[in-house]
Amino acid sequence: MASPPPALEILVREPDGVTVWSGPPYPPGTTSPPQRLPKTACSATSFSTDGARLLATVASASATVYDCRTLAVVKCFELPGLLAAALSPTGAYLQTFQKSSSPQEKNVTVWHVDTAAALYQHYQKSMSKTTWPMVQFSADESVACRMMPNEIQFFDPKDFAKGILYRIRMPGIATMKLATAPGSHVAGFVPEAKGVPASVQIFSCNKDAQNQVVARRSFFRCSTVQLQWNKGSTGLLILAQADVDKTNQSYYGETKLNYLTTDRAFEGIVPLKKDGPVHDVQWSSSGSEFAVVYGVMPPKATIFNKKCNPLVEFGEGPYNTIRWNPKGRFVVLAGFGNLPGDMAFWDYSEKKLVAKTKAECSVTSEWSPDGRHFMTATTAPRLQIDNCIKIFDHNGSLQFKKMFERLYQADWKPEAAERFTDIADLTTSLSTLKIEETKKQVSAQGSKSAQTSSKAPAITAPKPTAYRPPHAKGSAELQDKLFGGLAPAGGEMSKNALRNKKRREKQKEKKAAEASGSPADES
Repeated sequence: MASPPPALEILVREPDGVTVWSGPPYPPGTTSPPQRLPKTACSATSFSTDGARLLATVASASATVYDCRTLAVVKCFELPGLLAAALSPTGAYLQTFQKSSSPQEKNVTVWHVDTAAALYQHYQKSMSKTTWPMVQFSADESVACRMMPNEIQFFDPKDFAKGILYRIRMPGIATMKLATAPGSHVAGFVPEAKGVPASVQIFSCNKDAQNQVVARRSFFRCSTVQLQWNKGSTGLLILAQADVDKTNQSYYGETKLNYLTTDRAFEGIVPLKKDGPVHDVQWSSSGSEFAVVYGVMPPKATIFNKKCNPLVEFGEGPYNTIRWNPKGRFVVLAGFGNLPGDMAFWDYSEKKLVAKTKAECSVTSEWSPDGRHFMTATTAPRLQIDNCIKIFDHNGSLQFKKMFERLYQADWKPEAAERFTDIADLTTSLSTLKIEETKKQVSAQGSKSAQTSSKAPAITAPKPTAYRPPHAKGSAELQDKLFGGLAPAGGEMSKNALRNKKRREKQKEKKAAEASGSPADES
């Protein structure tokens, strides 16, 4: 018998601390989901990649690791001058960066979480978003490496005491990205210098082939890059960015999307059909396709396969964000940041638009691990007012909303998508259950009316309708779609259902009028 899927959980961080909510679905009218972790004071939080452990840090003071299954403290590290901390993919190792007064004081440490032993240390003058964490691990933690001046150094994660096992020489290297699933390759970026073009090179992590370039791409007008490996570690997307756009099409500089494969089947620029910046790019969970939002406003959105051939065109719209759900079936196109928050939910398997809605002023957005819920959050310090969390279902209906005086972070706890059933299976079972319940309610109403019809009619005051919270309005629309306009037992049709029914009747009248050749009544 298959084990039940894990429960969804949401990390929520406010000024007074962090807590963990039980995830959706929530009963109608829910305003405060159940809390699994009492509020704990901290300045930053993050999950391990597999969701097994949670890290909570207090700036310049400490780092605490929790077991996500029990939310019990695994280990607390007292770290004066702490500036940054990160967990390895499975949470076995903790990496910290502390203030240092001299090069002799090693300020980057890799700790074994369970034993609190310092496995490896070195001095680092400074750190940035592109260089942290200093030591990168593969998903299974079988490979570990770090970038140093002019080279990439490899370690044995099971025994850091062995020191550096081998090196890959890359003079001028500025950015490194290790493929994680599996950790078979590593990519390095060397910026443009003295007329020599910038380049991205891919090397094998195999010690015997360490200095052989697997693939290479060179380009001018490039100051920084973003590197994205696919699942399977066979393809690398390179978003090359220049500070100045010489074509004067963008105030924010120029971007080009390049693509490299480890088998050298493709090395070049992704063929985008519209000029302008690349707003967002994301691999599918399978690693066999990637989606791109690109071009001047209104941008286009396209899905490409691993051979860089376009598969699906989503057209143009006010979008700058793309999110592919973990099951690979649904895609959300959204316009956040300086755009008004439009969202389009697409069924990629059916190649059709499911719904359009809005989530104004959203700062972060992500699918739940089961691929059935989409959460947006308006957070500080980007926005100081109207901080909130919104959760939509995969059809675009708003299921939950909660406002905050100040919200800093909202994240799903990671889980493997394979641990959840497919959406189609759940939809079928829920539809069958709801239709059967409706039939029972309708038959019960019929028998009750037959029994009372023989009695003398009585004049009764109309029963007041129950209060329906704003976030539950979508449920009436859902019932209307499921049951063809049939009102729920014990109540009248909602305003939304009645409006939808009138709209359908008008459409039918219009089609009938067009078929007969007479103009439709516009009244």
